[in-house]
Amino acid sequence: MMRDVDIVRWGIIGCGDVTEVKSGPGFRKANGSALVAVMRRDRAKAEDYARRHGVDRVYDRAEDLLADPEVDALYIATPPASHCDLAVRCASAGKPCLVEKPMARNYDECSRMLEAFRRARVPLWVAYYRRALERFLTVRALLTGGAVGRLTSVHVELFDRLASPNRATAWRFDPSVAGGGLFLDLGSHAIDLLDFLVGEITAVSGFAVNSGGAYAAEDITAASFQLTGGILGTGLWNFNADRRCDLMTFTGSEGELQTPVFHDGDVVVTRADQSSVYPIRNPPHVHQPLIQSIVDELLGRGRCASTGDSGARASRVMDRSVRGYYRDRRGH
Repeated sequence: MMRDVDIVRWGIIGCGDVTEVKSGPGFRKANGSALVAVMRRDRAKAEDYARRHGVDRVYDRAEDLLADPEVDALYIATPPASHCDLAVRCASAGKPCLVEKPMARNYDECSRMLEAFRRARVPLWVAYYRRALERFLTVRALLTGGAVGRLTSVHVELFDRLASPNRATAWRFDPSVAGGGLFLDLGSHAIDLLDFLVGEITAVSGFAVNSGGAYAAEDITAASFQLTGGILGTGLWNFNADRRCDLMTFTGSEGELQTPVFHDGDVVVTRADQSSVYPIRNPPHVHQPLIQSIVDELLGRGRCASTGDSGARASRVMDRSVRGYYRDRRGH
């Protein structure tokens, strides 16, 4: 794919906050990559973004960007409610696409996206960028290399305080836009990482509640799951806690590995009361390694690990974890 060119020209649909530092500069700085066009419905904001980031072309309609023959691939950085429609339109235009996480509001939307890209025979990736970060590549190597012996269980904890009234008005707390609450927005990273680091989640059950009444979505989710190889796991995502906590724990027959998901902390392996510390730090633009892997795939020199298929698996697990809460809210 695209072996006859040496650069991938990107366009961004939705140049909001996530594109300022995390992702946008990565499209310019990755080898063999260029950011040539951006789109936002508010044209003045799109023009401001383009001016500050050195982008030549600006659009205020997605269809105009999709039709640009000088754009090879698209990055969809809008809220989840628009992911399915925009991605399907990218597929129809024959454009490879990177879509923000979560992949869509639910697994059904993910399935429609997958089918559209299969029919169009163009690739779809999801911005679970942690799959390409040195921290989690190291964790994966340690686990597969036997750092904790035979891996037997995993546990995820993500805690934060209840959102303030002003913060709770954001789209991330609106199920009609986000598909759920912060579990889908933030918890999705850990679900995807388990798939990447350990293996596919083959069975899951979960419970979700709204304990704080600050917004309509769930604010606490608990899940138990089984992964490939019979490894068992649990997770607790509590967004009405008295403190912050961010930790993944991998327990094996000979030791334990702990790593944060979000904060830039150390990876620690403990065996027989002896600890080994891996002080790995994130790059300035955390999406850039993932973007590089996509560019390499498009230029025929590598593969990206975060595909539409893996993104859809994460959404399927999250659907099953919160479906009781939303079924009860709908009265059936």
